[in-house]
Amino acid sequence: MRNYLRFIPGEEVGAVEQWNFDPVDKAAVLLAAKAKVSEAAVDHLKEESLKQEGYAEGFIQGQAQAALEAQRQITDYIANEGQKAAREFAGLFVTAQAQMADAEQVMARGVLDLACELARQVVRRELSINTDTLQPVLREAMGLLAADTKSAVIRLNPLDLEVLEPVIRSEFAGLALTLLPDEAISRGGCLVESAGTVVDGTLEKRWTRAVATLGLESAWEVPVDEP
Repeated sequence: MRNYLRFIPGEEVGAVEQWNFDPVDKAAVLLAAKAKVSEAAVDHLKEESLKQEGYAEGFIQGQAQAALEAQRQITDYIANEGQKAAREFAGLFVTAQAQMADAEQVMARGVLDLACELARQVVRRELSINTDTLQPVLREAMGLLAADTKSAVIRLNPLDLEVLEPVIRSEFAGLALTLLPDEAISRGGCLVESAGTVVDGTLEKRWTRAVATLGLESAWEVPVDEP
């Protein structure tokens, strides 16, 4: 039998080579390495998650602080510049209202002036084609005289007197009437005098009274500027 326990002298050793022993269970080693890698990945993910949570928390806090700062600035503005702006706006509003009221007054006056001018045209046309319009005016003027009036002087435009004289004398046959033509009296008007009482039924006077109820001062005949 060969003796393997014999001491081997150096000269008998041809070459020496270092021997590395591989792990007996390679699968276990690989699993352990993977486990370490997985654990490191998990730790990395946890670290990243914490970082993201920190970022999110910081972002939310930043937003909250920004909102508080904005609210503070708004409050300061309202307390200072806002009140000043409000007063200025109120002043502008009052001024605008006043200007609008003035504009409305001007527009209203313009409408009334236009209406008066149209009324003049209508009345002039009516007087030129219908002399009967003077009869109600004359009756009203005669009715303003005293009840015991026995006589009266009536002044009319010559054209009106020519047409209405028979009608007037017939209607007021119980009175002693003096009918006088007066070119100073416009057609459609009359002037009645009795016992010191004068009733002005001229067209100009009636027109002035009519437009006065509208708050206007407008003469019947509007003067025309000379060129």
